[in-house]
Amino acid sequence: MAPSVIEGYADFRGYRTWYRVAGDLASGVTPLLALHGGPGSTHHYFGPLERLAAERPVVLYDQIGCGGSERPTDIEWSVAVFREEVDAVRSQLGLERIHLLGTSWGGMLALEHVLSGAEGIVGLILSSTLASVDQWAAEQLRLRNALPADVVEVFERHERAGTYHDPEYDQAMEAYFDRHFYRGPKPRAELEAMNAGKAADVYNAMQGPNEWTVTGALRGWDVRDRLGEIDIPTLVIRGRHDMSTDPISATLVNGIKGAREVVLKNSSHTPVLEETDQYLEAISKFMREAETR
Repeated sequence: MAPSVIEGYADFRGYRTWYRVAGDLASGVTPLLALHGGPGSTHHYFGPLERLAAERPVVLYDQIGCGGSERPTDIEWSVAVFREEVDAVRSQLGLERIHLLGTSWGGMLALEHVLSGAEGIVGLILSSTLASVDQWAAEQLRLRNALPADVVEVFERHERAGTYHDPEYDQAMEAYFDRHFYRGPKPRAELEAMNAGKAADVYNAMQGPNEWTVTGALRGWDVRDRLGEIDIPTLVIRGRHDMSTDPISATLVNGIKGAREVVLKNSSHTPVLEETDQYLEAISKFMREAETR
C-alpha cells in the first residue's frame, strides 16, 4: 500500500505556508523535514524524497513567497523571516523530533535553525550547501569564468551594463546551470514545476542578480566561526560537479565535529534528481545510523 499523503497550510504571520506530508506522522518514526533552496524556489525537486515515506514520514513545504504558499507584498525579506517560518511549521505539525535536510539556501536555513538552539534534531543533512556566502560567491565566479570564452564575454558585457534580464544573459546562465546545477536529461518535470512556481522577487531581495553578486539580505552571511557549536550527527552530501565546490564543502566537513561527506560523482547541484537511488540510499543510511547514537 502506498504511503498516505496529506497537504495543508500552516499559519505564518497571518499568511499560509503550504506543506505536504507523505507518510504517517503518528507512526512514531522520526520524520524527515526538507528545506528547499532558492531563496524563492519550491519543494518540487524534492519529489524523489517521498520514496522514503515507506520507512519514515517526509515533510516538504514551500517557503513563504513561492510555490503553493502565499506571496505577501508587505514582508521585508530576511533570514529571520524564514527561520521563524521553520519554527512555525515544526510547531503546527508537531515535529518535535526530526531529521533536518537543507539543500543550497535551505542548508543555510538548516544551519540557522540549528544554531538558533532548536531542539529535537536527530540528524542534520547538509545537501549542496555552504557556510559563507562570500566563499560561495567567489567559487561561483570561478566556475563562471571556467565556462567557454564566448559565454564569459556575454556575462561580463551584461554585468557591466547591468542588463541582467537580457535574453542573451539568460542563455549564458543556462550554460552555467547546465554544467553545475542539473546535468541530467531534459525536460525534467520536477524542474519545470519548480521554475513555474519560483519567486524571482524573493531571490533578488535575498541574494541579488546572480550567484556571484550578493546585494540582498544574505550579503555578508557567514557561520563559519559557529560550526563548532553543532553537536548533531551531520552528513554533507553533494555532487562532484556541484556549485558547492570542494573548498565550500570542506569548510562544512572540517568545521562540524564528526561530519561525514558523500560525493556523488555524476551529479552537480541536484543529486536528488541526478543520482536519485544513490542519494536516497546515502541519506537513508545516515538517518538510521543517527538514530542509534
